[in-house]
Amino acid sequence: MPNVPAASALPRRDQIRREAARLFAARGFLGVGVDEIGKAVGISGPGLYRHFAGKDAMLADLLIGISERLLEEGRRRAGGGDGPAAALDALIGGHVDFALDDRDLITLHDRELLNLKEEDRRTVRRLQRGYVELWVDVVRQAYPALADPAAEPVARAAVHAVFGLINSTPHSLGSNPGQGERSGQGERPGPGERSGLQRDGMAALLHALAHGAFAAAADAAVASPVAMIPATTGPATATD
Repeated sequence: MPNVPAASALPRRDQIRREAARLFAARGFLGVGVDEIGKAVGISGPGLYRHFAGKDAMLADLLIGISERLLEEGRRRAGGGDGPAAALDALIGGHVDFALDDRDLITLHDRELLNLKEEDRRTVRRLQRGYVELWVDVVRQAYPALADPAAEPVARAAVHAVFGLINSTPHSLGSNPGQGERSGQGERPGPGERSGLQRDGMAALLHALAHGAFAAAADAAVASPVAMIPATTGPATATD
């Protein structure tokens, strides 16, 4: 049997998703044309319209799709039945895998969410809120010090902080393989790029740091319970 490139084993729609994410992350949504995406998957630009209505539909599919995937996988991991500590460990592992394996989508979300149509952006935000609430619930079960109602804002802040930590992977690891086109856009490497860690080493480090952050939040709630009470004045901040 002749060798077949791995990319050709993907359904055409998935090939388009992968290449659109790569190109959007490398040069920005507005800087990539339909013809370029078509060329990357070996079809004409107009041929893409058999799979997607246009670039807007591709972006919505990518960002809504990853939000749905995270929430679905998070629910599966949290419902593993081995107790809150194991559920939290599984959630962390799943998000670390996502951050290491889908860095284009993290970059895309950071830079292009505002380019979604309003209805699609609301859908992404709704899914994200569900994902955050899932984590907050599991964290508060895993750390009794955070189960007190007064400590709920601490648990929520810790979850957002851990997401920020894990999602910084695109910046700490540099470009994904095959994203050499960034170098021609005047983009300079950040101070944390090319960390030298292999994937498994980075995964283990992120895992340990996430657990450490939640333990520190629990310790802080015990040590300074008054300081953990949120201010009652000022505008409310939406949870995304």
